[in-house]
Amino acid sequence: MQANLQWLDDPEVFRVNQLPAHSDHHYYHDTAEFKTGSRFIKSLNGAWRFNFAKTPAERPVDFYQPDFDATDFDTIQVPGHIELAGYGQIQYINTLYPWEGKIYRRPPYTLNQDQLTPGLFSDAADNTVGSYLKTFDLDDAFKGQRIIIQFQGVEEALYVWLNGHFIGYAEDSFTPSEFVLTPYIQDQGNILAVRVYKRSTAAFIEDQDMFRFSGIFRDVNILAEPASHITDLDIRPVPNANLKSGELNITTKVTGEPATLALTVKDHDGRVLTSQTQTGSGSVTFDTMLFDQLHLWSPQTPYLYQLTIEVYDADHQLLEVVPYQFGFRTVELRDDKVIYVNNKRLVINGVNRHEWNAHTGRVISMADMRADIQTMLANNINADRTCHYPDQLPWYQLCDEAGIYLMAENNLESHGSWQKMGAIEPSYNVPGDNPHWLAAVIDRARSNYEWFKNHPSIIFWSLGNESYAGEDIAAMQAFYKEHDDSRLVHYEGVVHTPELKDRISDVESRMYEKPQNIVAYLEDNPTKPFLDCEYMHDMGNSLGGMQSYNDLIDKYPMYQGGFIWDFIDQALFVHDPITDQDVLRYGGDFDERHSDYEFSGDGLMFADRTPKPAMQEVKYYYGLHK
Repeated sequence: MQANLQWLDDPEVFRVNQLPAHSDHHYYHDTAEFKTGSRFIKSLNGAWRFNFAKTPAERPVDFYQPDFDATDFDTIQVPGHIELAGYGQIQYINTLYPWEGKIYRRPPYTLNQDQLTPGLFSDAADNTVGSYLKTFDLDDAFKGQRIIIQFQGVEEALYVWLNGHFIGYAEDSFTPSEFVLTPYIQDQGNILAVRVYKRSTAAFIEDQDMFRFSGIFRDVNILAEPASHITDLDIRPVPNANLKSGELNITTKVTGEPATLALTVKDHDGRVLTSQTQTGSGSVTFDTMLFDQLHLWSPQTPYLYQLTIEVYDADHQLLEVVPYQFGFRTVELRDDKVIYVNNKRLVINGVNRHEWNAHTGRVISMADMRADIQTMLANNINADRTCHYPDQLPWYQLCDEAGIYLMAENNLESHGSWQKMGAIEPSYNVPGDNPHWLAAVIDRARSNYEWFKNHPSIIFWSLGNESYAGEDIAAMQAFYKEHDDSRLVHYEGVVHTPELKDRISDVESRMYEKPQNIVAYLEDNPTKPFLDCEYMHDMGNSLGGMQSYNDLIDKYPMYQGGFIWDFIDQALFVHDPITDQDVLRYGGDFDERHSDYEFSGDGLMFADRTPKPAMQEVKYYYGLHK
C-alpha cells in the first residue's frame, strides 16, 4: 500500500494500518526492571531532522526514501510543537475555525452534498507540513521480536514510513497511535520518516478553545513484544451491595504463542490476597476472584490494589511481567435521581484542565503533572474534566493515586460548525446525524475507553465538548453503555436537542448557567441530576458569586457541583527586547488574525503556575463540601 494525500480530505479515512487501541499497561522482562525501566521500550525523543513546508505542494515528496539527501534539513526537538520551534504561525482561537474569513470550507458530506471536496486540505494554502527523519538502531533485546512504534500524540494528521516502506496513517491528535514495524525493521541504520500535516478533516472535530499547534508533541517510543505478549488488560473490580466484599474479573488478550499467565493480587501493604494461573492465547479470562474485606477507592482514601501477571512460555521461561494498580468503587445513578459514589452522594469540586506549560505549550512534563495534582489537593479540588481531549497517559494513574475524580473526555469539539459569531446555526454541524462522520467519532470513543478503562478515578466518560448533538453522538453514548456499566456518561451539547435527552447524557449538564435557572430546573421535577460542566469562568477579576452555587449543594441533593473554567491560563513566555525580560503573551500577541485574544487567560493559575487570588475562594468554598 502507498500513502495517499487525499486521505486528508476524507472524514471516513482516519486510520490506516493503525493497531487497535488497548489498555495503558506497562510490561517488563522481570520485576527488577520496575525500578530500572523496561528493556522492551526505547525512546525516540530528542533531536530529529526536520523540514518545514508552508503548503503540501512544497513538501519534499520523496523524503522517506533511504537515499534521500536531507543535508539541508533543520533540527527539531521531539516532543515539541512546530510553531514553538519557530515555524509557521502561532494562533489562539476559541470558537471559530482557524481559516474562517480567509478560506471557504465546509465539512465534507454536509449541506446536503453527498460528496467530498477535492483538495480541501491536500491542496490547501494554509496546510503547513512538517517532515521528520530519525535514524536508530535496535537494542539487543529488540532483535527477533515483534516491533511496534508508538506515537503518544501527534497533531493533526500523521503519515509514517520505515526504510522507504509506507507503514500507516492516523488522525486523532490526543490518543496514541501504534503501528507494526517488524516487516521492514533492520538491526542497524533504520530510517524513520514521519510527515505531519497541520490540517485534515479532523480539524472540523478538533476545534477546541486553545492555541492551534502542529507536530509530534508527545513521546515517541519503539516497543518490542516478546513471543507471548499481553496486548490488552481488562480489569473489572465490582463491590457487592454491602460495600464490604466484592469480586474481581480479569480478561487479557495474548498475542503470539500460547502462554501460562500467573496472576497475583496484593493489598497496599504487599500481602498476597489471591493468585491464579491460566494458560492460552487470544482471549484469556481468569476465574472470578472473591474478596471478603474490601478497601474502597475514594478521594478521601484512594486505596489501590496491586495486580501482577507473569507470562511464561512452554518451557516455563519468564517472558514478561505486567503490573497494574486498580481500585474498587461504585458509581450509581439511583431512582432518587442522585449520583452516589460508594453509597455517598457525589459532590464535584472540579476544574477543567488544559494541558499547559508556559514555555512548551501542550508539551508537559511529569513535574508539571505532579505540580497540578498538588495544587488540586492543596485547594480542595477533587475532580478534573480533561478538557477537551484525552490527556497524557500518566495523568490517569496520578489521579488514581491522589484520589482525583476524572471526567474522561473524548477528543471531540466541532464548535465552529454550529455556532457562528454567537449565533446557533447548525446547518453544517458535524458529526450531527451524518453517517460519513459516524465511524470517526465512534473510533475516538473506542480509543478513549480502551486506553483508560481500568482507572478507578474515572467516574464519567464525556462524549466531547460543544459539538451540538445528533445521532452520531447518541451512538457514542451507546458504545460506552454497551462496554461499561461501572460509570456514567456526560455530554452538555444535548441541551440544544432536547428530543435526544433520553439517549444522550446521564446528567443535565449546562455551561455557565445562572443559579436561579438551576433552581428552576431542580424544582420542576427533573429527570436527571444537574452538573455544571463549566462555570465560574475565571477570567480577569472573576470568580465572584461562588457562594450562590455552593449554597445549591446544601439545598438540592440533585445538584452535584461542577467544574470551574478553567485551571491554568494558556499563555507563552516570550523574551521582550525592550525590557530584556521573559513576559507572558496571550492570544493575539503573536500577530495572529483572527484570534480570541486574552480569552486564553481564564485560569485559576497564571501560565507559570502561580495561583491567582481567585484560588483562595476556590479553596474556601470547595473546602465546605469535601
